[in-house]
Amino acid sequence: LATNLLGKSFGGSEGPVLHIVVVGFHHKKGCQVEFSYPPLMPDEPHDSNRLPEEWKYLPFLALPDGAHNYQEDTVYFHLPPLSEDMKCVYGVSCYRQIEAKALKVRQADVTRETVQKSVCVLSRVPLFGLLQAKLQLITHAYFEEKDFSQISILKELYDHMNGSLKGSALEGSQVYLGFCLSSQVLILFKLILLEKKVLFYVSPVNKLVGTLMTVLSLFPGMIEHGLMDSSHYRPKSSVSEDLSLGEGVAGAEEFVSVSVTDITNTTSELQGEDMIQPALESLSSGNNAEEDSHFLKPPTCTSPESSESDWETLDPSVLEESSSKELAEGKQMGPELPDPFDSKPGTPITVQPQAASGQGGVTQGLVSGLEEDQYGLPLAIFTKGYLCLPYMALQQHHLLSDVTVRGFVAGATNILFRQQRHLSDAIVEVEEARIQIHDPELRRILNLTTADLRFADYLVKHVMENRDDVFLDGTGWEGGDEWIRAQFTLYLHSLLSSTLQQDNERLLADYGSPFITAWKISHNYRVWYSNKHPAMTTITPGHPFQGQYSVADVKLRLSHSVQNSERGKKIGNAMITTSRNVVQTGKAVGQSVGGALTSAKSAMSSWFSTLAQPASVTAQAYPGTATDVKQ
Repeated sequence: LATNLLGKSFGGSEGPVLHIVVVGFHHKKGCQVEFSYPPLMPDEPHDSNRLPEEWKYLPFLALPDGAHNYQEDTVYFHLPPLSEDMKCVYGVSCYRQIEAKALKVRQADVTRETVQKSVCVLSRVPLFGLLQAKLQLITHAYFEEKDFSQISILKELYDHMNGSLKGSALEGSQVYLGFCLSSQVLILFKLILLEKKVLFYVSPVNKLVGTLMTVLSLFPGMIEHGLMDSSHYRPKSSVSEDLSLGEGVAGAEEFVSVSVTDITNTTSELQGEDMIQPALESLSSGNNAEEDSHFLKPPTCTSPESSESDWETLDPSVLEESSSKELAEGKQMGPELPDPFDSKPGTPITVQPQAASGQGGVTQGLVSGLEEDQYGLPLAIFTKGYLCLPYMALQQHHLLSDVTVRGFVAGATNILFRQQRHLSDAIVEVEEARIQIHDPELRRILNLTTADLRFADYLVKHVMENRDDVFLDGTGWEGGDEWIRAQFTLYLHSLLSSTLQQDNERLLADYGSPFITAWKISHNYRVWYSNKHPAMTTITPGHPFQGQYSVADVKLRLSHSVQNSERGKKIGNAMITTSRNVVQTGKAVGQSVGGALTSAKSAMSSWFSTLAQPASVTAQAYPGTATDVKQ
């Protein structure tokens, strides 16, 4: 996993850190940039409040919503690139607050009892864990000065980071596994493979971003190399100029970044869903309602076919017309395909920038633009308008319904995001370890097979066994963080290898036939499948936990149903309520009757706990299990 990128990506003089920024809360102006080094805007002083239009949400990301409820917090966030030669900008922010009376130098604009500020690092590379460790120390020292005009320590931080991190390796171990492992994680894994709209919800922010990035770390190479195009979006006031639709597409001028929140003011945003829905209905009743309403309202069809993005494949006739912008940039697109390439007449042609030269070209395959390994990983999930936003500020709410955004994996702490359920396919409530999937068809697609349940149970058992070992203290390989990632790497390798086999219906059935059908039309699978990956021949096809059914499998299925189905949850809640009432009734009617009822209650609870916690299933019970991944 470790790949030395910094040296070859940024040359000799440029370092991985772009800016050190201080964001404060002003009692009249709200969140604003108070200091930046180097300045965010050219020819501006270090204390300028101005910032690029593309980064207009930076103050609200660095100083998160509801931060005043916590003494300190940490935020990961992504910013869009400022130019075409840049990629995603990764931000790490450390927030703290201090009592105003404790300051040695109290400035005139400090009128409240507490002062809230964030120190953040904007980086070219996703060294989240490393940046956080260094930034927390500096933020603590900066606040200990009790004089925020002392900015020399921030300038030293910039020089130190660019000096010490130059040549550092990108390693997955810099992101920790800090969540409760269960079968829900495999459902999340499949949701992201399908490129659905997934929203994580929990407070505080450090728990939110830690959980989200942990899930992404289960995808091989994703954090290291797969997020470069994950933050390509336009600010709310901007018109989406480049939709890759071409001038030959009728009505292309109507494809602007219109969102639900564009039609409401700030007050209506804070009032929630009740104000937004009438605005949707009024817009959809206009003259162009039949043409435009499907861009403004949530999709009514949530079938797997709807996940296919319309802008990644173009009809060959579109290539006959080139925009003036493309001509100015020197891009060449032929009106017709040469005969050697026209193996299937009428096949959609994909126009993509080549990763090596940056020149546009026509190819039968799809180009991810990512740095891939010999297996074609990371998958091109966070490309073509599929966003990864570890933390979303309330000011970014419009992105959930932006027509240029085909999907997202995002995190939020504001309850307004969770209330707008129609804007996402799944809401992950981290605190309750629950995934809310609204569409019954999507729930059917994501239903785990018996082999999947074996895989999830195998992970949970090994993690729990090693976690309880006082001698290993979490440092052992088996059950550790890297071991878990290795299992998901094996799972994904086997899945990809199975799709390449002839007569593979039985192999793919262990992953879920509805899931495979939906995944095969996703952008990331089509990009991967359209290119050759010779190293895949070394991977054994088939589910790692395929095999004959047993009594243990029936137990696993019952346990999964009880824990995850709505009926099972209702039964569980009813059991808790009944148990509480039985105890109270037993105390009221006497010890003898109460003893009998309590015994009956205990017997019923024991039966349900047996279903919820099946007997340990060892690796030997599953033929073909492997704990190591071929590199």
